[in-house]
This record gives sequence, structure tokens and C-alpha cells, in this order.
Amino acid sequence: MASDSPPSILFVTVDSLRADHVGWHGYDRDTTPVLDERADEAQTYSNAFSHACQTPYSFPAILTSTYSTMYGGGKRLSDNRTLISEVLDEAGYATAGFHSNPYLSEEFNYNRGFDEYFDSIEDKSLPAKARQFVKDNLDDDGLLYQLLFKAFKASERTMGVEVGSPFVDAETLTDLAIEWIESNPAEPAYLWVHYMDVHHPYLPPEEHQRAIRGEVISDRESVKLRRRMLDELGDLGAEDRQKIIDLYDAEIRHMDAEVGRLITAAESTWGDVVTAFTSDHGEELGDHGGYSHHMPKFLDEYIHVPLFIDADTEGDSYDEVVGLVDVAPTLVEYAGTTQPETYIGTSLRRLQAGEEWERDHVIAEWEDNETGDRNFAYRDREWTYVYRENGTCYDAQTDAAEEELYAVENADAVNVVDDHPGVRDELRSVIDTHIEFVESTEPDAAAVEMGDEVQQRLQDLGYKE
Repeated sequence: MASDSPPSILFVTVDSLRADHVGWHGYDRDTTPVLDERADEAQTYSNAFSHACQTPYSFPAILTSTYSTMYGGGKRLSDNRTLISEVLDEAGYATAGFHSNPYLSEEFNYNRGFDEYFDSIEDKSLPAKARQFVKDNLDDDGLLYQLLFKAFKASERTMGVEVGSPFVDAETLTDLAIEWIESNPAEPAYLWVHYMDVHHPYLPPEEHQRAIRGEVISDRESVKLRRRMLDELGDLGAEDRQKIIDLYDAEIRHMDAEVGRLITAAESTWGDVVTAFTSDHGEELGDHGGYSHHMPKFLDEYIHVPLFIDADTEGDSYDEVVGLVDVAPTLVEYAGTTQPETYIGTSLRRLQAGEEWERDHVIAEWEDNETGDRNFAYRDREWTYVYRENGTCYDAQTDAAEEELYAVENADAVNVVDDHPGVRDELRSVIDTHIEFVESTEPDAAAVEMGDEVQQRLQDLGYKE
């Protein structure tokens, strides 16, 4: 790369993409042919972990190198946190962000430091307009309101009719991002794009379905499967479970093609580009009796994520344990600017330089923003330990112990906490220290006053009832 000016930076994140379903992690399906080639030339991290199992708690770590429970928790992003975009904006970068996840919208304070910010909150589709009309004109405690919204859900489950799209598709998002790239050809530039297509509902294009499974599942059947997946959880049969996995994999292949198109446009326009790629969290696909990611579980299908950085060094692979809090410091260092004091991660360039790597575990978190109850997890090479304050889980009907301990090598995920009291006590001590640390930060995060469209999008994505 040129030494007289900093590189442009392209940061791509994908919603709900688990590490074991991408090619460079050894998956036996051809889900990521484009990104596999990129990964061959990049620095890949085989033991990269998210710090949460859901978007609102994972992105503070990704974009601000802070834990979600710091500064008052995972509500509106605290002004005490410093986004990558703010650092690079101050350094003279042109900055833009493109996504369609409501938790990352301007209402949650993620637009700071961006010259252009597209969060796609307004859904103009006819079904969405009809649904919004109901919300605007009927009492949400009234019988008619409840009947109509039950009808919306029933139409998905029985007829396969999707009531409004909860996100912008990959092609459209890529087109918007490329338009910005081409209108900002001067270096340096920082572009962050977050793709939602790997998040349910899975409606992949036919060409990618054929590449994965040889035949096409109709959109109607896909929507019905999605509704059953959310409503029936572990009661789906083996055939339906395989269809869901097929659709998920086809969406990954769809995303792969669009991310490849985006990277090509960035490189052809800017020349010197550092490209970082990762996911905010994974997705359970019936592995241990559940689907999606809306429960605070911390097994690898939820928190083990792909990560590579394609920069000016030769490709290499690292198996050290790294967390997504380490990404922001890395990108800021590539930009040649100073890391904010609030960043708790470590630049991955230390690994690239052959320096000693001190991190041997990651901490993941979840918080109920209504009750304040929190879940914490510890993951190293050998153990996954989970501590649930007050024994609480996302759903009161979920059978979750106050403490859980899993051997990483045990794919059956049997809770062995009572069999290893010494390990439990040691890891509980680590969690207690972590809690003391996050509670020492100033709790100034204000509650979010979400607009109707944001609330509806979150409901469509399965986060709210």
C-alpha cells in the first residue's frame, strides 16, 4: 500500500452468520466461493467470537470496542462510546454506512461520524403500510387490533404470505453502497455495510438454491417454514429442518456474491483498501433443540463467527482466541490514527507482527432491557461457562439453569457444572471481575424512544412480540 496516505477501509458485517457454515472454516458445502478466495489471501482468525448472541448486544463491541453492558447497557448507544466512524471522520476520511437493521438505526445513535447513513427505517411496501395503518388507528389493547395481528401471523404460517419485508435485500444494499463508492473516489474513505439476508426469513434467489440443494423451495413454503421455526421451535421434523438449513446456506451464497461485488467495486475505485469481514453472531439451526438466535444462549452456533482482514500483508491463519472487540482497534491502527482510550480490545496487528497475544478467552453478554437482568458467558479453548443473574433467561418458559458449564469438545452440549466445581468457581470469579469492571463505567445510556416503524421491524425480525 502507498506509504504517503492511509488506506481506504471497507468493513463488511453480516447478520446471523455462523462460522461453521463458511467454506474457509471447513464447511463441506460451497456456500462462500467468492469469500473463500479472499480469505486465502487474507489474515483469517479461526477462533473469533462475538461478545453476544444478538445484534443489540454485539455491535457495541464490534463498532466501539466496548462491552454492551458498559455505560448503562445495551440501550441507546452511549455518547461515551466512540464509533470507528467517529475516529476516522476526525482523521479526514469520507465515511458512509449502509444497513437495514433497526437496532443499528439513527434512533439507537449509530449514525455518529458518518457523512452518509442509510438505515432504511421506512418500509414502503403495501403489506407494511396496511399493518402500520392498523397500528396507527386501533387501540393496541383492543380486540380488533389483536385479531388483525394474529391474522398477519397466521397468514405467514398457513398461506406463506410474508407481511412486509423486514430488511433491504443484498442486491439493493450493494447497489446503494457502490453508488456511494463511485461518487467518492478520492481516498481515504471508510465504508461500513451490514447485510441482513442471512437473518430469517430465508428467501434466497433460485440460482443460489439450485447451487446448494438442486431444487427450489418456493417463497410461500419458505415463509411458512419460518413461521413454524419461530412458533414450534424444536418440533420440526428432520426433513423440514434440512430445508431450513438449505435455505440458510443458499442465503449465505447469495450474500457471498454480493459482498464480492462490493469488494471489487471498492478496490477498483480506491485502489488501496483494507477489507474486514465478520458477523455479529451466529444462528441455531436445530442444533440443540432451538432455532434462530432470540434466546440468550452462548454455544458456538451462537457466538463463533468468521473473521478475516485483507490488507497489505500476505495471507495467514491464526488460531488464537480473539474477540470482535479487537476489530475496531485494528482498523483504527490501519488508518494510522490514535486508538480512543475507551477501546478495550487489542489490535490484531500484534498477531500479524508475531507479538505475544495475551487474550485466552472472551466474554459474551445479554441483558433484558426491561428488567435489567443479565446473562454472562465465558469461552476459552476448553470451556463455555454461563452465568444467569437471578436465573433468568429470555423466555420464562425456557429451561435454563443459573449456571451452565460445557466442554467445548462435547458437541452434545451437556451441562456438567455440578461435575466440575473447581472450574465453575474459577470461571465464576472471572465473570464477577468482569461485572465489577462494566459496572465501573458511567451509566449514561438513555432509554430509546422507538418509532412505530422501528418497533414493527423488530417484530418482523422476531425480536419482539
